[in-house]
Amino acid sequence: MTTSTASTPPTAASDMHPNIDLSVQLGRLRLSNPIMVASGTFGYAREMEGFVDLNALGAILPKTITLQPRIGNAPWRTVETSAGLLNSIGLDNDGIDAFIEGHLKYLRQLKTAIVVSIAGKTRDEFIELARRIEAAGGASALELNVSCPNVSGGVDFGTDPELCRQVVSGVREHCQLPILAKLTPNVTRIVDIARAAADGGADAVCCINTVLGMAIDWRNKKPLLGNKLGGLSGPAIKPIALRCVYQVAQAVSIPIVGIGGIATLDDVMEFLAAGASSVQVGTANYYDPCVSQRLVESLPTALNEVGAKSISDCVGTIL
Repeated sequence: MTTSTASTPPTAASDMHPNIDLSVQLGRLRLSNPIMVASGTFGYAREMEGFVDLNALGAILPKTITLQPRIGNAPWRTVETSAGLLNSIGLDNDGIDAFIEGHLKYLRQLKTAIVVSIAGKTRDEFIELARRIEAAGGASALELNVSCPNVSGGVDFGTDPELCRQVVSGVREHCQLPILAKLTPNVTRIVDIARAAADGGADAVCCINTVLGMAIDWRNKKPLLGNKLGGLSGPAIKPIALRCVYQVAQAVSIPIVGIGGIATLDDVMEFLAAGASSVQVGTANYYDPCVSQRLVESLPTALNEVGAKSISDCVGTIL
């Protein structure tokens, strides 16, 4: 069993607290720190290199890729809400061939973990995507997007425990890369899906993807999103995400990556206390592209404040 490792140069904060260990172990995937950037919010990383020291991040997740190119959903694709963002992008991407030929070469050069997000309409598509990514080289792990609410097909894998287990186990059988399964909150019992992902061999589960929502133009009597429904992200879903992380942490023994409304150091520490070993920053990247690096740099001070020597000391500490 292999371990993927990504190292980063020390930050000023780590120089101030040399005895604090920010590294994180997500099954077979080792990260230099717990701050990841969520798929779909960071482009293919190249777009952000002028704002962020990419090598300082724990991991980068490029936008989700599919076997064939997708043009995505009709506009509008995004609508701001009072406490977040509704999106209905529909997995717009150029397909796996363009990703391998046009983006992976750049991503391979970065000195941080690259977790490639993939989505398939069938179990076999997930397996084919995983095998091709592994063969191309450069990926540290895979995130299985079984939970996007804006497309038909894939979301079924995230709402049915047995289908989720089959997808994860199929990828695990045919690919040696570590596997993260991204779960949807749009179910009655997320712990059932988390257990299925763990039973299928996932190295970690990511909680959560966006919450299904809607925006309406009442004067014109129509939905604002071209797809009618979309996924809500940002501060509005943070309490839901914290609840999901806490519940899943009681149900599975594999690590959890917390996602949902994370923008501040307090947010990060709350997710760790709830049971997450790592976090992904998503919507905040849109309005504060430097936020992820700032969180990395401020983590040692937060750990020092509570007398912790490592990230693991802070995980699941809620009473």
